Amino acid sequence: MDYLDTKGRIFDVQRYSIHDGPGIRTIVFLKGCVLRCRWCCNPESQEFRIQTMKVQGKDKIIGRDVTVREMIELVEKDRPYYYRSGGGLTLSGGECLCQPEFSRDLLRAAKERGIHTAIESMACAPYEHIEMLLPYLDMYLMDIKHTNPAKHKEFTGRSNERMMENARKTALSGKTDLIIRVPVIPTFNDTVEEIQGIAGFASTLPGVKKIHLLPYHRLGQDKYDGLGREYFLDGILPPSNEKMETLKKAVHAVCGLDCQIGG
Repeated sequence: MDYLDTKGRIFDVQRYSIHDGPGIRTIVFLKGCVLRCRWCCNPESQEFRIQTMKVQGKDKIIGRDVTVREMIELVEKDRPYYYRSGGGLTLSGGECLCQPEFSRDLLRAAKERGIHTAIESMACAPYEHIEMLLPYLDMYLMDIKHTNPAKHKEFTGRSNERMMENARKTALSGKTDLIIRVPVIPTFNDTVEEIQGIAGFASTLPGVKKIHLLPYHRLGQDKYDGLGREYFLDGILPPSNEKMETLKKAVHAVCGLDCQIGG
């Protein structure tokens, strides 16, 4: 089978994005995730199955099956923007490593067309799935949420050993530009000590130069109502600008990584 005929399941495509990688990007959001983070802003991504979600009182089908060929044709439409801005394609989700063959082949299609590639991923998968992508991956935006396995499991449903092991293996491979990203979540990981723990770990990864602190937001909260699910961080406020600056300074106090707020 031609690799362009590989099928995958997505739930959204965002064009002209200035987040999740350099320049202007097209972000393809894949269905499926093994984590159940309490703050997830895309809860419709978690189940691989196609779902129905209430949006403004109307039923909306979430999820559709596509081929690599379909998606790369869409991605290529914005090639002039990528060229001028240094942008490209980013795979997000969900967790794109839950669909490793589709992710690999879509990244391959982009690379063969000279388009910059990135994934935004929690690395909660067998390392073999990451290895499949590395030949076609320019940038890996990897979430590291906490260094404490028990607290990580309490808030996400899974412990963190596999993610941290995969971060080290990916860094040691030297095959992609690895950037560590930390979603800053009040009640979970927003203390100076917790952020410094993650920064200290990130600074031990060969080749890693950047860490991004991503402030918690509640933009996906209405989706939980639409799915008939409880939102477990109801009432939790996003961290203030002053709080984020304090955490940024805390990173700089323990390592030499380039730390930025947002990303």
